[in-house]
Amino acid sequence: MTSLHPRNLKLRYLTVRYQGIRYAAAVRPISDPIGLDVARTGRQLGRAFDDELATAGGSLPAWLIVTALKRADHTMQRDIAATIGIEDATLTHHLNRMEAAGYITRERAAENRRVQRVALTDAGEALFSRMLTTVRAFDQRLREGFTDRELDHLHALLQRLRTNVAPAIADRAAKDA
Repeated sequence: MTSLHPRNLKLRYLTVRYQGIRYAAAVRPISDPIGLDVARTGRQLGRAFDDELATAGGSLPAWLIVTALKRADHTMQRDIAATIGIEDATLTHHLNRMEAAGYITRERAAENRRVQRVALTDAGEALFSRMLTTVRAFDQRLREGFTDRELDHLHALLQRLRTNVAPAIADRAAKDA
């Protein structure tokens, strides 16, 4: 077998040493790619945020749905899905859970029975209040140790990253259409 040849084993070792943490000299980056660092940070923050919301009885999808409803200009199911950036079927799953828990109601529009309007119940309003308190505390914890100037700079850098990736997202959306 050629794959067991010592030369091949050495190359494999150098290439995938410690599952990619160490690279072969020819492909070793100067530093971690910025996209990888941002993705790792985003996942870590997202998990922590979702854990905090769970302590208030919610989740990230519930937070996004409730805040869309609180704005009052997004009460149709299709509009909520577009606003929070998820597919209609995924939103339906979350709305079913929220409706079963008593946080929302759904009614079909009289003028078009295919359209569903979503509204918060009193329990949904209470959920929003609990989650809002949690979100504010989490945001305050994230801001610890940063000056206002640093936070402004961070926002600008993140916006620049979103701007840099926007053409690739638009290209992919065009291909999917």
